[in-house]
Amino acid sequence: MKTLSIIIFVFAAFNVNAQDYITRNGNISIYSHTSMEDVKGNNNEVVSLLNSATGSFDFKVAIKSFHFAKQAMEDHFNDEDYMETDKYPKAGFSGKISDMAEVNFTKDGVYNVTVSGNLTVKDVTKPVSAKGTISIKNNKVSVQSTFTVKRKDYHVIGQSFVQSKLSDDIQITVNCDYDKR
Repeated sequence: MKTLSIIIFVFAAFNVNAQDYITRNGNISIYSHTSMEDVKGNNNEVVSLLNSATGSFDFKVAIKSFHFAKQAMEDHFNDEDYMETDKYPKAGFSGKISDMAEVNFTKDGVYNVTVSGNLTVKDVTKPVSAKGTISIKNNKVSVQSTFTVKRKDYHVIGQSFVQSKLSDDIQITVNCDYDKR
C-alpha cells in the first residue's frame, strides 16, 4: 500500500490540465495457459493517467497487488525466482495513442486505437504496441486492451521444475475506467 501511495503522489505532482483523465483503481490481469495449469493474476490498484490532448498514457502497477486463486501462486509470483517484488516493486508503461485523430473525447462512441510505448517489468524496458478500444459514454472514458508479452524477455524465469507450468507468452488484459481531472 505504501508503494501505491507513492505512485499516486507522483501522478498528482504531474502538471495536469482539463484534458487529463485518471484512475487509481484500474484493472490489469495476467494469464498463462499450459496443458498443466492455468495461472491468472488480477490487480485492481492500477494507477493510470491519460491525456486526451496529446494521447499520452502512463500506467504504474504495484506488483504485490496482483492476487491469484491459490496463495502458493501469489507467493511464487512475488519471490526471487519470478517477479522479485522486494527488488522491483512496480511495473509501468509509458506510451501514446498512435491514431489519436480517430478519437473524439467529446462524442460518445467506441474508438479502435493502437497504443505504442515502453513497458518496464523488473529491470527491463522494451517497446510494445497493442490494439485496444477507448469507449466514451456520458463524458466517462474506459480503455480496454489485450496483448501478449514473452515473460523471458522481462527476466521472469522461475524455477526449472515449474517451467512447464508457465507459458512463454503471458497475456495481459487492461481495463480502466477514468475520471476527468
